[in-house]
Amino acid sequence: MRNMMMMLNIGAMILAFLVSTASANDVVALTKDTFENEVGKDRAALVEFYAPWCGHCKKLAPEYEKLGLSFKKTNTILIGKVDCDEHKSVCTKYEVSGYPTIQWFPKGSLKPKMYEGARTAEALAAYVNMEGGTNVKIHSLPSSVVVLSPDNFDKIVLDETKEVLVEFYAPWCGHCKALAYTYEKVAAAFRLEEEVVIANVNADEYKDLAEKYGIVSYPTLKFFPRNNKTGEDYAGGHDLDAFVTFINEKCGTNRDEQGQLTSKAGIVESLDTLVKKFVSADNDEKKAVFSRLVEKVNKLKGSDLSYGNLYLKLAKTTMEKGADYPKNEIQRLEGMLRKSISAAKADEFTLKKNILSTFV
Repeated sequence: MRNMMMMLNIGAMILAFLVSTASANDVVALTKDTFENEVGKDRAALVEFYAPWCGHCKKLAPEYEKLGLSFKKTNTILIGKVDCDEHKSVCTKYEVSGYPTIQWFPKGSLKPKMYEGARTAEALAAYVNMEGGTNVKIHSLPSSVVVLSPDNFDKIVLDETKEVLVEFYAPWCGHCKALAYTYEKVAAAFRLEEEVVIANVNADEYKDLAEKYGIVSYPTLKFFPRNNKTGEDYAGGHDLDAFVTFINEKCGTNRDEQGQLTSKAGIVESLDTLVKKFVSADNDEKKAVFSRLVEKVNKLKGSDLSYGNLYLKLAKTTMEKGADYPKNEIQRLEGMLRKSISAAKADEFTLKKNILSTFV
């Protein structure tokens, strides 16, 4: 029973976090091996057959993701997709001849009906509700993207304490619309990083800003790091992984695509040697090594200083509670992280766990 309750808590925590950040893949990716295990069984399914290079598919993607998020907790409906470049046999079987093709599979049936309506989340939801007997509304999620205008552009973008990624877009631009949902996911992933700003500006409305920064096509993304407020062109991919990798490398952050801290977060490599000496020292020697650790930490700056102070706090507690403290505390923190907690608390516990791991 205890294990069952723990698993339920884990599931609730994960689901709550993903819905709140809208940063998970809410559409089920189907393959030739999984298609008939998921579709035609005990729930109905709406399936998009697409190709990664297809412009219309890219335009549909943010709307389809919103649909997937909205129906995620509906046990009777599956929102799925098939990459027809990778799984040609599935697409051939269902006579897919163009992209995107959207088909409805009733519960218990592998004989689909073609969807021929509008390609918006609202229209798709209305169709699924009608066919599936549900009453689901499209989720309206708060945006973490900072909206820029001539009134606040310089104050935010030219702030030398901030690392700022700016998308210059036009409302009528199809590629901008295709990017919008992914860009929201990027902003959600870094929303707890006070020094990182994910922003956009309507370059069609504010043409002077676009001209000032040499914007000639949409979307154009520019990165404004602390040390270069003239801006650098972003030339990476427009998928979530590419953005997250870029920001982590440029800003020194350690976030994954879900916005959670990675195992590298909080680690100050310059303290590694002293921490190892601290761990291996006997009780009398530990005090001397701790004094050297204090001196080293006091020379750190910025976030490293903040993390360094946490190293000192945990080292001091280890001296007070004994050598088993780091291992026991890591186990306690892992238990807390499996519960339904706020994102800020998850950050706090993960940082502490990561640093404690260097004392084991």
